[in-house]
Amino acid sequence: MRADGTEKIAVADSAKFCGFGNVRKKKHMPLCGCGCRCRSPGRPGPVTFVIVTDVDRDMMTVALRQARGSLEAGGVPVGAALAADGALLAAGHNERVQQGDPIAHGEISCLRNAGRRPDYLGTTLYTTLSPCEMCSGAILLFRIPRVVVGEARTFAGDLDFLRGKGVEIVLLDDPDCAALMAEFQARYPDVWSEDIGGR
Repeated sequence: MRADGTEKIAVADSAKFCGFGNVRKKKHMPLCGCGCRCRSPGRPGPVTFVIVTDVDRDMMTVALRQARGSLEAGGVPVGAALAADGALLAAGHNERVQQGDPIAHGEISCLRNAGRRPDYLGTTLYTTLSPCEMCSGAILLFRIPRVVVGEARTFAGDLDFLRGKGVEIVLLDDPDCAALMAEFQARYPDVWSEDIGGR
């Protein structure tokens, strides 16, 4: 932690995930360490450094609170928050189960709660889980310049795709975010499979 309250963290540009989004236990395993036997080769990436601020931590706390609320209501525990200039604009969580809405992922619900905006310049989207293809599309459509991700252990998404489109990605690898999703995946595997298109 720095004197100004910021924290410099190292993040790998390409995490080691198997073909099903599970985290590998070791680099370059002939079979991935998660047990799915996908034989997908890992690829190491360079390490970069990003600055995490007190605002980032506070907003991720908001997103995590949203995720926990969704799980308590019987839904998928993915929460999100949208902020600009250190101020919270909106928050939301996955509501697919609660609303019977197949596209109500956490990020989409958050953006819906934010309402109409002329643009998203200067905003940061916080999400407890790495965004899926649909939510990544919304990020690109609205040109959200920065995304802070709680974790990508339980679902990899495609953070390199967003980076390649010019989005600044900060991956916190937050253990609380990962533990919440892992609990949900263990308790409700069928609902999780439905949430990500029957994978």
